[in-house]
Amino acid sequence: MSKKTWLFLIPFIVFLLGAVFLFKGLYSDPTKLESVMVGKEVPVFTLQDIYDLNKQHDRSILKGRPMLLNVWATWCPTCYGEHTYLKQLAGQGIYIVGMNYKDERAKAINWLAELGNPYQINLYDPDGMLGLDLGVYGAPETFFIDSQGIIRYRHVGDVNPEVWASTLKPIYDAMK
Repeated sequence: MSKKTWLFLIPFIVFLLGAVFLFKGLYSDPTKLESVMVGKEVPVFTLQDIYDLNKQHDRSILKGRPMLLNVWATWCPTCYGEHTYLKQLAGQGIYIVGMNYKDERAKAINWLAELGNPYQINLYDPDGMLGLDLGVYGAPETFFIDSQGIIRYRHVGDVNPEVWASTLKPIYDAMK
């Protein structure tokens, strides 16, 4: 092939690769972010309780029963939207641990005082290190953890009645 042919082919090949990449994106679900943590034990951590600076929690609190670990923050409008439904789930006996993510403690405590507290335990992750270990992209995210402390599912986005009924409740029921 001549040099002129190659000069024509290079932009064409780059265009084709870009087109394939963008076309593939049209059919992907942005709420499905695969997690390498599914099927693995929750990473080792020590975090403060959101209310008590002297109280430390470790991963042992995420064992013993099926539960949800809900990652939330006051700066997250979607977290605000899902909060009422999380209170309903807690009222139905769903055990939920909250992890306040990259937030200010005072704002988080005020949020819970004003909106109600659906969480049995409240972890405070101000620098997002446990979030990083879990592969959190942002809030809200909810992890389904079995009684052995193994992550069974990761849900990105809000937990609402439709998502709970169609997808999440069967996963939670299977963990019981």
